[in-house]
Amino acid sequence: MVTLDFRTLTVPVGIVRILEMILTCITFSLVASVGRGIDSFWTWCMFTWCFCFCVTFLILLLEFTSLSSKLPISWDDFTTAFAMLATLMILAASIIYPIFFACSNCGKQIGATVTSCLAFILYAVEVGLTRAKPGELSGFLSTVSGLLKVLEAFVACIIFICLEPTQYTRFAGLQWCVAVYSICFIFALVVIIFTICRLLSLFPAPFDKILIACNVLAVLMYITAVVIWPLYSFKNNPRPSWCAAGGRLGAVCPWNKLVVISFMTCFNLVAYIVDTFYSFRLVFFVSRT
Repeated sequence: MVTLDFRTLTVPVGIVRILEMILTCITFSLVASVGRGIDSFWTWCMFTWCFCFCVTFLILLLEFTSLSSKLPISWDDFTTAFAMLATLMILAASIIYPIFFACSNCGKQIGATVTSCLAFILYAVEVGLTRAKPGELSGFLSTVSGLLKVLEAFVACIIFICLEPTQYTRFAGLQWCVAVYSICFIFALVVIIFTICRLLSLFPAPFDKILIACNVLAVLMYITAVVIWPLYSFKNNPRPSWCAAGGRLGAVCPWNKLVVISFMTCFNLVAYIVDTFYSFRLVFFVSRT
């Protein structure tokens, strides 16, 4: 039986979600009204805003009708993980869209950029509202370590988007780096899916111990990637002169993508180090006290 819960629309997180829907709707409406040919970057941005709007609407609808409590998943983990993912996706779209499509005399494009940035702020606020507080019982993905898992997976996706087979098939070292990105991404994705679907009990050992072991291994593997990737990528490979061009031409330069991958590798290494610290703290300090 469906029971309407009007309180879900009046609590702070409910109000934030309504504003998120309004801003993402305005953003993709402005961008769609401008019109654009088939373009991967334009498609990515439109997908981001439409995806976030639809999932936020679905979350509000399921909570308003109380159907969320009847789903065989960890609802708190799902909503927190989505809020973190939406924050990262809209942040990326808010950076990519103005770089490629905005100009000084493009009113709608500038307006879409502003509303997208506001939507990013709101999703970041939602992450803060749904994140587990100290001493509060909640799902794994509501903790700092859980949110870091979403961040690590998202950064790995950015790395995969920038990868080109012609760049890493030349050297075994670069292939090792791709293996590092893939293995760590798969584990992060498995943790997220298993947590949301309440399948952590299927792990052959205590989850917290597996988490620590995999995080330590990921740190060691990413340390090698931080050294090996730029070493082989930029060896005898100076930046082409045409890559210095402004606008889209320079942004899609394969050499520039190597720089992005190098930066994201360092970023993910820091994320895994922080994740490992929180995992150790959770197991050896918080659990004992």
